[in-house]
Amino acid sequence: MTDAPLILWFRRDLRLDDHPMLAAAAATGRPLIPVFVLDDPVLALGAAARWRLGLALEAFADRLEEAGSRLILRRGPALPVLLELAAQTGAAGVRWTRAYDPESRGRDTAVKAGLRESGLEAVSHPGHLLAEPWELATGAGGPYRVFTPFWRALSARNAPPPLPPPATLPPPAEWPDGERLADWRLGAGMRRGAAVAAPWQAAGEPAARRRLDRFLTEGIDGYGTGRDALDRPGTSGLSQNLTFGEIGVRRVWHAAGMAGQRGAKGAAAFRRELGWRDFAWHLLYHFPDLSTGNWRPEWDGFAWKPDNPAAERWRRGMTGEPLVDAAMREMYVTGTMHNRARMIAASYLTKHLLTDWRVGLAWFADCLTDWDPASNALGWQWVAGSGPDAAPYFRIFSPAAQAGRFDPQGAYRRRWIAELSPDPPATARAFFDAVPESWGLDPAQPYPAPVVGLAEGRERALAAYARAKGLSAEAK
Repeated sequence: MTDAPLILWFRRDLRLDDHPMLAAAAATGRPLIPVFVLDDPVLALGAAARWRLGLALEAFADRLEEAGSRLILRRGPALPVLLELAAQTGAAGVRWTRAYDPESRGRDTAVKAGLRESGLEAVSHPGHLLAEPWELATGAGGPYRVFTPFWRALSARNAPPPLPPPATLPPPAEWPDGERLADWRLGAGMRRGAAVAAPWQAAGEPAARRRLDRFLTEGIDGYGTGRDALDRPGTSGLSQNLTFGEIGVRRVWHAAGMAGQRGAKGAAAFRRELGWRDFAWHLLYHFPDLSTGNWRPEWDGFAWKPDNPAAERWRRGMTGEPLVDAAMREMYVTGTMHNRARMIAASYLTKHLLTDWRVGLAWFADCLTDWDPASNALGWQWVAGSGPDAAPYFRIFSPAAQAGRFDPQGAYRRRWIAELSPDPPATARAFFDAVPESWGLDPAQPYPAPVVGLAEGRERALAAYARAKGLSAEAK
């Protein structure tokens, strides 16, 4: 069976470089059959993430063609699809990069058992994180719950060096049939928003490497403070590429380390943010309810509001709070949102509007092209106060104060809110082309009055927290 092909089941690892699964498979010398399966976890993605995945798959297929291979597309439940493909090609087994969310873990466990019952190899590999979630543990042997000790353990361990792309990808004697990516219509849910967001995407491995190189040259030195600035570029912009595995996190980690050795002042801060990404996945692996239930059980008694008209104004970028609305509009135009803006928008929804954090999480899941289930669950619960290592419940981001610190001249707000300028820029006007026509929004309309005054919303939130089980007014 040493000449039998191997099926390479790609998921969120759409690259050739720094790819442990691909490197191990190529080292066998066997023919390799790359495949992507459109199954239920993929179909469950939000509209923006599903569309962005389509761009990633298109770019990865091109990358494989350049390497003398190709990407086979199949649709259906993963196990029967892979068994059928193995029967058609005479493949000896299947390999894949591990996923850590509850849905993927359940699927992968069943796939591994089913393949082995059929006499096929079934091997999973690392590659999505700096450390596997079970590789780091507290002194008591359990998972970490607080970031700082987790970070000490992760940074002390360091990450394995990135692997180069395989020299060759041996093809099978005959390629199996596959479906056409266009027939999957992965971008259908975006409707007219796809054309608006398309110029802001950097899909594919070459684009991701260019983005990293640019950041290392132009941005990493000032990252320590610049990452919070809303009015100027200060971040790497790699979130969408890391989400779909268009660049390996180990490649990014070591590139940042080399920049630090050359004297880049922001390298340590940037590596720490990569550590937060690993921490989020560490938590989701060990506590799979992180994205669906309050981490702190005392919050189960809090009277969160379900979806409501004020939350709808938040969704539409029409709260009357310019910084919050600018954040939401940036998301509709670009598919992403500055991390500082995410915290401000999330705080406003959960605290000033007292709306359940899961309402916001679900909306971000539908609208973000860099949607990451672990990072976003941790982020929403952190801001709401209900999560691990969370901000104190009485910490309420004031959009006005945040604007003063991180957008002091109003450049970010003007960039995204047309109603604030007599001659708004194209970025602000694009919002009205991206959102659903059914919303009936028009840049000629006056900017709305605030849903709630900032002081009033803060006091209302504090009063609600003081009444909630397990919280007291004295804690303020």
